[in-house]
Amino acid sequence: MKTKQFICNLFFICTLAMTSQAQNISLPKPQKDDGKSITYCLQNRKSTKEFSSKAISEQQISNILWAAYGFNRPDKLTVPSAMNCQEFTLYVFLPSGIYRWNDKTNELIQLSKGDSRKVAGKQDYVATAAMNIVYVADYSKMGSIDASNASNMAHADCGFIAQNVYLQCASEGLGCVIRGYVDKDAVAKTLSLSAKEHVILSQSIGYSK
Repeated sequence: MKTKQFICNLFFICTLAMTSQAQNISLPKPQKDDGKSITYCLQNRKSTKEFSSKAISEQQISNILWAAYGFNRPDKLTVPSAMNCQEFTLYVFLPSGIYRWNDKTNELIQLSKGDSRKVAGKQDYVATAAMNIVYVADYSKMGSIDASNASNMAHADCGFIAQNVYLQCASEGLGCVIRGYVDKDAVAKTLSLSAKEHVILSQSIGYSK
């Protein structure tokens, strides 16, 4: 009887350990030879503030993240970066959890489980958008830039990233909107950011209603 109880307890502990492990997502390679023309994307770029409950695919996530901040040449990005500091980290809020995107391996590293999308912004629609991206700049990577200009450069760099996402979403038939109305302290606490890491903007993405 004791042996049976021991086996049951061991099975429970192993099951608990397995379910508590992070569920990282290896994204498919971004589709770089597909999509609409740049003029089409510019014509159809717009902000969306009403999202349906339809999920977006891992392929779409991969395409969007690569357009936002992927490498298109060795150690060079799809967007300008002041002094090539490459100071940004992209955090992805999905219904399944919060992830940090590893831009070199194209993998979503799970930081926490559960739906925390509402943390990514103060507007009601943030919680219903299929994906929210939070753009975090690490000022410690901008040592070659004068401290008084670091914030300006980071905000400019973030603008480039957000516009790329707008254009990719237009190509994918998705809606999105860039947002500054974010409780940055709450997000920083949720992501366990250091004092040198700053939440700049957030962007909501998904199918329009």
